[in-house]
Amino acid sequence: MSTRLAGRARRSTLALFTGAALATLLSVTAAGAAPLAGPTDSRATAAAVDVYMQDTSADVGIEPHALNPLWQSPDIKVCHTAVECATSQNPIVGQRNYIFIKLRNPGPYGDSVMEQGTIFVYRTTPGGGAAWPGAWTQIGAMAVPVYPGVTSVTIPWDDVPGPGHFCLLARWVSPNDPMTFEGPDIGVNTRHNNNIAWRNVDSVALTAGGQAQSRPFAIGNTLTRPARSSVVFSQNGAPFQTAGGRLVADLGPTLFERWVKGGKAGKGVREVGRNQVEIVDIGQASLDNLELNPGERLAFSLSFTATVPTREKTAVNVTQIGPDTTGAARADLGGVRYDVTVGQRAG
Repeated sequence: MSTRLAGRARRSTLALFTGAALATLLSVTAAGAAPLAGPTDSRATAAAVDVYMQDTSADVGIEPHALNPLWQSPDIKVCHTAVECATSQNPIVGQRNYIFIKLRNPGPYGDSVMEQGTIFVYRTTPGGGAAWPGAWTQIGAMAVPVYPGVTSVTIPWDDVPGPGHFCLLARWVSPNDPMTFEGPDIGVNTRHNNNIAWRNVDSVALTAGGQAQSRPFAIGNTLTRPARSSVVFSQNGAPFQTAGGRLVADLGPTLFERWVKGGKAGKGVREVGRNQVEIVDIGQASLDNLELNPGERLAFSLSFTATVPTREKTAVNVTQIGPDTTGAARADLGGVRYDVTVGQRAG
């Protein structure tokens, strides 16, 4: 057993091995990569391997880590064309889009050697509590060589289903660079494995005085017992209120009934209609005491409107907070960053 594997074994209590990988090579580019040169020599075979993806811009591959939020990985990006875009875009429904993933080699537990493996990409409804693996749908996979440096992998995403808003998960799978821990909680898995990355960022382009833009959000319970969660709201950048912004959550009949049974607990919110709750204080609001059954995941919608055009972008963060499988009572179970812009009405 290599030094790295031995170190990982000491930190891990569970190892879950995946099934057979898809081996179709679609497109790979590597910064400074040399061409494949035949069988790997014995020196490289004996070396420790550690390929990683960043969970945040400060992530250097240490596992587990305490960086937050876990679900805004800069190493996953969606673009409309095969030419990498400057910033991630919302996929266009029904068309071919492209997912760009950056693989970094080596991480803190490996040597500077090439490693073969497969990158898998999955999607689910945006939000939290998406149990692994049942709540995730595979988009694609690619067998790739990862040389020392940063390797960019491009995976086509065909026939994107509506409404076109997803949480994305990337998993690097290699026999020489295994997962150290995998259970039902994506947050726990991501924090303990530097070869898992998670991205949940959505753009919301509004027109001042124009139609509302709706986005789905789901909360779930990965435990084998009922559990109560909160949906917490915060914001960065220009306050959404300066744009005359309004955010309304349509919980739907099931989740609204759960909120009523929980005493309509929360702060910075008010009931405004059938199954609807307005998020009045977006910077520090919450919907609390939402009970979910074991294995349950419920979706609701968020409606964004604004009346004043702005030049600055607002980032509205919505996060599910609740118990996870490690025993933590108030864990980050996943969320979405909504990057909101408000433009001038034409004419």
